Amino acid sequence: MTTTIVHNARLIDGTGTDAVADAVIVIDDGKITYAGASAGAPQIDGSTNPVRVDVGGNTVLPGFFDCHVHLSLPGTKGSPVMAAMVPESYRFFELIGRLKTTVAAGVTTVRDLMGVDVGVRDAVEHGLVEGPRLLVADKMFSQTGGHADFHIPSGLDGTGLIGGVIVDSVDEARKEARVLLREGVDVLKIASSGGVTSPSDDPDWLGARTEIVAALVEEAHNYGGRKVAAHAIGLAGIRAAVQGGVQSVEHGYALTDELRTEMVERGQFLVPTLIETLKPDTATPQAVAKSSKWHALAHESIQASVEAGIKVAVGTDAGLVPDHGDTLGELGCLVKFGGMTPMQAIVAGTKTSAELCDVADSLGTLEAGKLADVVVVKGDPLADIDSLADKDNILLVLKEGKTASNRGGYAV
Repeated sequence: MTTTIVHNARLIDGTGTDAVADAVIVIDDGKITYAGASAGAPQIDGSTNPVRVDVGGNTVLPGFFDCHVHLSLPGTKGSPVMAAMVPESYRFFELIGRLKTTVAAGVTTVRDLMGVDVGVRDAVEHGLVEGPRLLVADKMFSQTGGHADFHIPSGLDGTGLIGGVIVDSVDEARKEARVLLREGVDVLKIASSGGVTSPSDDPDWLGARTEIVAALVEEAHNYGGRKVAAHAIGLAGIRAAVQGGVQSVEHGYALTDELRTEMVERGQFLVPTLIETLKPDTATPQAVAKSSKWHALAHESIQASVEAGIKVAVGTDAGLVPDHGDTLGELGCLVKFGGMTPMQAIVAGTKTSAELCDVADSLGTLEAGKLADVVVVKGDPLADIDSLADKDNILLVLKEGKTASNRGGYAV
């Protein structure tokens, strides 16, 4: 048995309870066996030769989640158009750096909501590629002319290239969902409103109708209890997503108090992707024009959603406007725009996000019996939540007890 003891640490365990100033975390074979005050730590048999990691009074947190990424997209590091200029195999190699950057930023689990398939997920799981564990949707559904339809006036159609699937009836939606579920995706993604990036629609427009959303929810439930995430920015699309029974509303900028109450009653999650609203979306000329209106509404809307008691998880749309690895900047946005405390924002990025991803039994908090996804950060993020956005402050990342990144140069 391999034992690692992380000590001389400030512990924020992700549950929302007060930080522990002098804490110890004990890891045995990739799982946490103790996380708490040093005074209560178990005595470790020296014959096991445990690895002792003194983190110098810095803060230990659970591995973070990003519940809305697009690893197939380059963020500010390139243009989505370049995907059409290279062989498909080249695009897989582009993922390597994005995966490493993400996990090195303290994010040990991501939900990719369009763009990478189950093969990428399994390659990471089997150790062929380094990165955060992945939950994948592979494709995004929309109707003709909707958010996943990238047919342009020249006649070129980039829908399949970006990962879109066009469905214009309940029966078409059911069939395409079954194809993806057969392949083993973890979640289904539907666009129930128009979008900012898409060339042919607007966030105010209704995307997939309630009956199509409900059909996908039923198929996902029947195929292993999987869930559905809905891209929904404008009011009509949010209403269709909520009343169609999705697990999470992605973006949700035009939420009303009535729909907020309904989301709370249904136990639905909101993934507000605030970090993507800090800069214009330059993917298309249409996106630039739409950005300012909808990004401003996002900033105005989120605090009411937090105050209503909606379960808020962390997601960024990384790969579109934000760069991969920028995830923890979202926590500062939840504090600045959402009115959360720094502790509430940390819980959103750990415990609540684990609940959204249906992995809260094994991840999301630092508690005995859970997988040892552990992040050591410089200083005290409760005093300066924005410090987490600086990747240089992410000193050590353990994924299931194994070193994924070690900027702090600890002897692990």
